[in-house]
Order: sequence, then C-alpha cells, then structure tokens
Amino acid sequence: MPALPGPRVVAGDVPRSADPDDGRRRRAVRRKRTVWKTDRTAEWNDLGPDGLPFKEGDLRKAYSTPFVGDVGGRPQLFTVGAKAAYGYDAETGRELWKIVYPQYSAAARPVFHQGLVFLSSGAGKSELWAVRPDGQGDVTSSHVAWKAVKNIPRIPSPIVVDDRIVLTGEDGGIQCLEAATGEEVWKERIGGNYAASPILADGLLYFCSQQGKTTVAKAGRSFVPVATNRLDEGFMASPAVDGRALILRTKTHVYRIAD
Repeated sequence: MPALPGPRVVAGDVPRSADPDDGRRRRAVRRKRTVWKTDRTAEWNDLGPDGLPFKEGDLRKAYSTPFVGDVGGRPQLFTVGAKAAYGYDAETGRELWKIVYPQYSAAARPVFHQGLVFLSSGAGKSELWAVRPDGQGDVTSSHVAWKAVKNIPRIPSPIVVDDRIVLTGEDGGIQCLEAATGEEVWKERIGGNYAASPILADGLLYFCSQQGKTTVAKAGRSFVPVATNRLDEGFMASPAVDGRALILRTKTHVYRIAD
C-alpha cells in the first residue's frame, strides 16, 4: 500500500492537526461538530523580553498529518508537534503519552509498524524516533526503542517496506533502515531535492523530485533502480495510486498515468 498523507476516518470522525494553540481536534464528518479538543502540553520556552513568542510563534508550529493505529485493541492517534510528539486516545482525545525534543516545524507523517511508531521530529537537526506506544505520560526516557540522527528528512514522510523503513532526504539522499533496530540496510543518492513522500506500488518505490524527475526502484534489501521519468514542472505533492494508475500533481498540472 502507498504511504499517502491525509485525514483518516475514526468511527465516522476525522482527526485534524493544527499547532500550536487550538490543540488536537476531531470533527464529526456529517454533523460538522467538534468531538473533542485537547491542548498541547509541550513547554515552548520561546518568549522574548516583550512576553511574545520568538519568530511570531514559528517555534510552536508543525504541519504533520496524524496517523491512527490499533494499540491493545483501541485506536490511538499519533501526531508530531513542535517540541513534542504525542499519542492520544482517538475516541476521547485524552493524551496518553508524549516524547519531548527540541525540534519544530515537522511535516513528515508518522507511520506505525509491528508495535512501533516512527516519528520525524522536524527542523533543527531532524531525528527519527521509534517509539513503543503503550506507555503513559512522558516516555522520552522509557519507551524509545531506537533513534536515528543522520540525514533524517523533515518533510517527506517515511514509508514501511516489509520490515524496513525507507527515508527520502530533502537533498536526494535515500536510506533504508531495519524497522526493529534502526540498523542501516542500504543508502543511495538519486539527486535532486524532495518534498514529496515516496510511495510503494506493485513492489516498486517511486521518488518524485522538485526538479521533475521520478526515480523508480525495486523495494528490496538493496537499491535497484529500474526506471527514471521526467515531468518538467517538478513535484511538491506526493503521488497517489488509483488501481493501475498513478496520479501525479506537479507545480502546474495534474496527470493520470496508466498502463
């Protein structure tokens, strides 16, 4: 399945993310009412001498789409915020756990695989955290299975391939890590700059650059490129899959490419 950012329905509701001040919301799709709202509990530590946040509050912002996974038979909402990432009870909005870090402005979506949540922390030396989501309170020191700190993207989301995590750096560096341990499996450079997240379809990974190049590679234990294609306008948005077709949005056009 491709890793596509976007809201996910939970019992008829849509989790939405907005930092910093309006907390965590879920809105009933049909009735358009707020089901719950939970304030962030991060410590911002960003006030200047005038009592106002530095950089007009930029250090409180994040743009990551939440993800919902089953933890112990209950839906849990994972979300990456500025200064902290959280696990919430998706039905009630109660904060269950959080991890604390100094980064902000995260855009990559978290992913969930084999009992671990994988979170990219954001700007200011982004890190990839693998977190066990069965804790309570601040679990920064108790529930982190492993952490990777080299060449971790802030914008493109990670993707799970079998039992591995593939990361696309904004500068064209790709790396594959073992999901259970964080051990490096392979790394490669494909050139260009990246904001779009990779997708997986029919055993192939697709990487779409801001310069318009799409690199297609086999999703294995080594990097094996099989094709490159180009659309001159370049990509910021992630591709989507519709059956046997790819939906590609460049900076100027939307394309449907099929067999």
